[in-house]
Amino acid sequence: MSSPALPPEILRAAVAHLAPIVPLLTDLGERFAQGGHELALVGGPVRDAFLGRTSGDLDLTTSASPEQTEAILAAWGDTHWDMGREFGTIGARKTEHTVEVTTYRADAYDGTTRKPVVAFGDNLEDDLVRRDFTVNAMALRLPGLELVDPHGGMLDLAAGRLRTPSAPEVSFSDDPLRMMRAARFVAQLGLVPAPEVLAAMTEAAATLEIVSAERVRDELVKLVLADDPVAGLRVLVDTGLADQMLPELPALRLEIDEHHRHKDVYEHSLTVLQQAIDLEGEPGVGEDGQEHPVPRPDLVLRLAALLHDIGKPRTRRFEPGGGVSFHHHDVVGAKLTAKRLRALRFDKETTRSVARLVELHLRFHGYGDGQWTDSAVRRYVTDAGAHLERLHRLTRADCTTRNQRKAARLRRAYDDLEERIAQLREQEELDRVRPELDGDEIAAVLDIEPGPVLGEAYRFLLQLRLDEGPIGKDVAAERLREWWGQRE
Repeated sequence: MSSPALPPEILRAAVAHLAPIVPLLTDLGERFAQGGHELALVGGPVRDAFLGRTSGDLDLTTSASPEQTEAILAAWGDTHWDMGREFGTIGARKTEHTVEVTTYRADAYDGTTRKPVVAFGDNLEDDLVRRDFTVNAMALRLPGLELVDPHGGMLDLAAGRLRTPSAPEVSFSDDPLRMMRAARFVAQLGLVPAPEVLAAMTEAAATLEIVSAERVRDELVKLVLADDPVAGLRVLVDTGLADQMLPELPALRLEIDEHHRHKDVYEHSLTVLQQAIDLEGEPGVGEDGQEHPVPRPDLVLRLAALLHDIGKPRTRRFEPGGGVSFHHHDVVGAKLTAKRLRALRFDKETTRSVARLVELHLRFHGYGDGQWTDSAVRRYVTDAGAHLERLHRLTRADCTTRNQRKAARLRRAYDDLEERIAQLREQEELDRVRPELDGDEIAAVLDIEPGPVLGEAYRFLLQLRLDEGPIGKDVAAERLREWWGQRE
């Protein structure tokens, strides 16, 4: 079954978008046809061609067996490899292009895991019906570039609608990760799930538990790095999926912001995320020949913005007189952030970086509205370390007040801080603040061996450096001896 007739200009535009790879696809299609096999470009590359987007993947499906596919690709490509013969997929590379060719599939699922019982199919239409969404269930037959769209994916794409080829409850039962993929396509493509899709996601949200943490993490990362992650996150929360994989986020919905009693922290957090994204820069080298310090999309900044207030539910206190406080929610939030990211199997560096930003997100407000001292600036820069530019953006994004006078005052205060940092950087190496005596020199001045006491002396000199700036080795040694005498 082919798609309803499309205006010729739509198909021409899609083929024009594929123009750089049409010769490659045609060549490969002719080779499969000569062997008596069907071949079609399928899924994301087809969808993206109609959207005018560039897809990094070249996924194809064929009537050929894995062994037949391998033989054709071995003769065609510069190299080829077995990507999963039991699943029917063989990969190959020709020049700079990589293709993945999978035998038609007609899988079955047992409902307890997301691993299918693999069964190879014998026609393209049966292969398409097993796919996640109609917009991904379209194909271009090769070599003739004939559109095959049995489930109305083109109409859904034009309408900005997300539907499943089969009944959504069946599709999500087969593979619960598809529900997270739905939220990701909202964030990436601006599609709106059909009512029956949202209903099925809500009903089946708890089945996400059978999906591995690594697969959930990968989908979350793709969503957070998309053009509109806020829209996708709303879907995760509204359907209950977030309760399964990121429960700290929906827990913010009924909480109260410490500055504006009637502003819930969930909406505040989504606003902060969007404002942080707006402060990212364009990737690549700019007109000034420099790269932006935080080019988009920045995963660490976005996760920190989303999670910066998750410590508030644990720290909420109702004060006499009707006030509400969230004392130390930055520290508690940092611990919760690390715990959640570890549960989602994020790497150690990402986990440490995001948690550190959450811990530091209130540091600017702790200094009040007064003039920043040199000591305070040094500590701020040293504590932020490699994340200073991200912290700048997170702190600015965290201002969501509607009080324009207050917002302007906060902007001016942070402008002042950044100016103070720039001034001190001209005078000192702020990014590499170290004691003016190294470990060997400390040991020589105090006549001690390496050990815990030397570490204590090092920390004393570091605090001295942060408080007073560069004072020279001789003065540092003198102050170290004074400290040593008082300590004894």
